[in-house]
Amino acid sequence: MARKKQHISWSPMRALMRENGADIVSREAVDALINKLELIAGELTQTALKIAVHAKRKKITKSDLLLAITQKL
Repeated sequence: MARKKQHISWSPMRALMRENGADIVSREAVDALINKLELIAGELTQTALKIAVHAKRKKITKSDLLLAITQKL
């Protein structure tokens, strides 16, 4: 089965995990984390877009994204 195209690179994610104490991690674990982060990023982007459209703008701003993050918590 073909893999889904990931937007987050595997090596930097693995390095981030290593910096946080995970010395030994399977490729599947890194892929699972990447998939979850991409899902969260997509959901936050959709919420931020709704906020921008409500404000009659096309551009998503940092404040739109921060508001989306606080709404999801």
